Amino acid sequence: MIQPASPKWYDQRNYVFTEFCVEDSQDVNVNFENSKLTFSCLGGTDHFKHLNEIDILHCIDPNDSKLTKERAKLNWLSVNFNNWKDSAGDSVADMSNFDHFSEMNNMGGDENVD
Repeated sequence: MIQPASPKWYDQRNYVFTEFCVEDSQDVNVNFENSKLTFSCLGGTDHFKHLNEIDILHCIDPNDSKLTKERAKLNWLSVNFNNWKDSAGDSVADMSNFDHFSEMNNMGGDENVD
């Protein structure tokens, strides 16, 4: 029986990363063609055959985080948000002042607003 592995992907400024998560993998084969990524291996205690084929875009636009050509979502592919970085800015915004929003609850305002 052939089944897809459980990949996760994320992109950063100039790169797209894909991780194929297979426990006890053996005979791992990764092949890149012009616009296609193929991953296969035997994995798990039952040595299931895993096969993933992804038709990738030729050029990745950093403002458009799409991995595949197809519009349909691949149900076995998920985004790895733990490694995701916003391409708009390399630094994480300082969120330390958000604790003070609760102090604004007691501020007065016009209660007769139409």
